[in-house]
Amino acid sequence: MPMSDLIAPGDVWLVGAGPGDPDLLTRKAEKLIGAASIIFYDALVGPGVLELIPPHVRRVSVGKRSGRHSKTQPAIDALLVAAARAGERVVRLKGGDPSIFGRSTEEIDALTTHGFRVRICPGITAASAAAASACVSLTLRGSARQFRLVTAHMRAGESLDLDWAALSDASATVAFYMGRGAAAVISRQLITNGLDPATPVLIASDVSLASECLVHTRLDFLGLAIDRAADAGPALILVGEAMRAQRMATLLPSVPAEASAVF
Repeated sequence: MPMSDLIAPGDVWLVGAGPGDPDLLTRKAEKLIGAASIIFYDALVGPGVLELIPPHVRRVSVGKRSGRHSKTQPAIDALLVAAARAGERVVRLKGGDPSIFGRSTEEIDALTTHGFRVRICPGITAASAAAASACVSLTLRGSARQFRLVTAHMRAGESLDLDWAALSDASATVAFYMGRGAAAVISRQLITNGLDPATPVLIASDVSLASECLVHTRLDFLGLAIDRAADAGPALILVGEAMRAQRMATLLPSVPAEASAVF
């Protein structure tokens, strides 16, 4: 099939760019990037992925970072609709997986309301990539029978309103996306609701990139350890018995300094 046939004029694909490493793209995602006539991309799309965009394809940055929104969601929706209406072959490139905290529903609703077809190409989400880098499993037979994904993003002046009692489950691994600013709150609330202060935690930033940083700590030290996780960029926090650093050390005799435990 010619690449141009992957996307008909006026169609839109929401494509998962994965955690940043272009080698972690799906083959379908790479084909769609090559078949597009215009690509709208997020701030969290890795530079190596952007390098795969052919020179003739128009690039439009619509990246949103905490406190620094280049475009509002309604503005992004309007851009996608306008591109589809103009007969472009549209790829909306999103970090990680489009369906995990990617605001896909808003964009799908806006496009389908105007009669345009939308499809999704999934990608590897940051939690999976972080666990792979740390050589740990997100689930653990007998100890971590559940895996939960939670966004810890807070708007200015708002509190992090979550079901802390449900999240304080010793039989689960909980992934807090965008967790840097909420680290102290996460630690305090989980402990207050019964989770052992010594519960293992993995903090991950720049997952899958050359600048990747993995920090192992424990729940009661999370608020202090978060500053060890690279710069002020987004951080993923994985909480649960499956994250125990000693297990990683057994599997990997030479643990890099940036992955050393913080106790």
